[in-house]
Amino acid sequence: MDRLLTPVNILLVEDNPDDVEIMEMAMEGGRFNNQLTIARDGQEALDILQGHRNGAPKPGLILLDLNLPKLSGLDVLKEIKADPDLQQIPVIVLTASTRDEDVVRSYKLGVNTFISKPVEFDRFLDAVSTIQEYWLVLATLPPAKVTPGS
Repeated sequence: MDRLLTPVNILLVEDNPDDVEIMEMAMEGGRFNNQLTIARDGQEALDILQGHRNGAPKPGLILLDLNLPKLSGLDVLKEIKADPDLQQIPVIVLTASTRDEDVVRSYKLGVNTFISKPVEFDRFLDAVSTIQEYWLVLATLPPAKVTPGS
C-alpha cells in the first residue's frame, strides 16, 4: 500500500550530463511528483543549500556524486553534516567509485546510504527507482520546516 506524500525537493549533485539525464528520465517516468534541482559541481551544491536561507526551497533529499569539480563530494558532505540547519537532510552518495576508502570516509562523515552507480543503463534506472521507492515512500523524511519546540 502506497501512502500519498508531499512532493520532495531533491538536490542532485552530479557533473556527468548523461547521469543527470538518466536521473531526469527516471524521475519523469516514475510515479513521484518531486522537484529535481541540479548542481553541476560541489560549490554550486553548497550555494544552493545556502540559498534556502534566502527563501529557496530546502532539499528534503540529496543525491551526491563524489567526483565533482571545484569541491569534492566528500567536502560537500562534510559541510552539510557540520551545518545544524542542513545536517538532518538525508544524503545518498551515488557515485561511480567502488573504493573502500570512499565508502568508509562517506559513512564516517555521516552519509545515510552509499550506492555505486551501475554502469548498465537499465540497472541504473532500477537503482534510481529503488532509491525513490525507499526514500520517498517507505522512509519518513524530516520536515522541511520545523516548528518551534520540535
